Amino acid sequence: MELRARSLWLLTEPLHAITYFDEECRGLGKALGLKGFWMGYFASRTAPLGAVEPSLATAVLGVFAPGMVARALPAAWHLVSPAHVLEERARRAAGALRGIHPGLDETAAELSGPLLTLVEDAPVVARPLFAANRALCDHADPVERLWQLSTALREFRGDAHLCVLADEGLDGCEALVLSAGAGRVPKDTIRQDRGWSEEEWAAAADRLRSRGLLDQRGDATDRGRQERNRIEEETDRLAAQLLRPLSRPQTDRLLEGLEGVVRRILAADVLPFPNPIGLPHPDESEAQV
Repeated sequence: MELRARSLWLLTEPLHAITYFDEECRGLGKALGLKGFWMGYFASRTAPLGAVEPSLATAVLGVFAPGMVARALPAAWHLVSPAHVLEERARRAAGALRGIHPGLDETAAELSGPLLTLVEDAPVVARPLFAANRALCDHADPVERLWQLSTALREFRGDAHLCVLADEGLDGCEALVLSAGAGRVPKDTIRQDRGWSEEEWAAAADRLRSRGLLDQRGDATDRGRQERNRIEEETDRLAAQLLRPLSRPQTDRLLEGLEGVVRRILAADVLPFPNPIGLPHPDESEAQV
């Protein structure tokens, strides 16, 4: 079950992630009058929760520096409503997916049934981003609905992942430092991408060294790699709850259908490898931060 849960993530993350890497999707913030990509990112990622304050947004996103979030929120809500952001992000994501896969409407309608079954059955307790996104899965447009269902599922795994990190005693910066040291995210850019200062990054690295998880070069030790593997295995275990309502044959048919869509997304070279979201190359089997 855990292996199928990992496959489900690998086959829904690219669908969701189109919103971060497609050029039209990346222009959402500017089109709405916001100041640059990151204000648009934080507004669109947290809009399902409503007009949240930065402290709550920082907590539910998990790995972004508080100061980076606070530069975008709540200022974004003085310029645009969460409802308008949600409408625009779904429209642009669907447009990007149709551009890659012109015949996606029929496939999207077929996939949405089993995906909706997973979303409706999944527990919401302690899963704030999943719960907020689950309430948005009623789009009439089939491709918008496919994107939103995929987004809800990836946020379920993301919420679970943060719970595991917290249980392992890792804060957001430490989790990134360890992932970078293990080669799961780009070591030379992830600090800036998530808004941490050099001092904060260095302090987190020192804390990891004191636990035997990082060496002096900033690479994960054997113990550190074991820790990262354990985190991913536990995330898989928690995410496997998503697959409870489907039989194994139904799950395999769903994964096969998603694979056909994702193959087109990957062939379009929209998603970079490596990338800051920790999505592995299709030939690998790593996991997210």
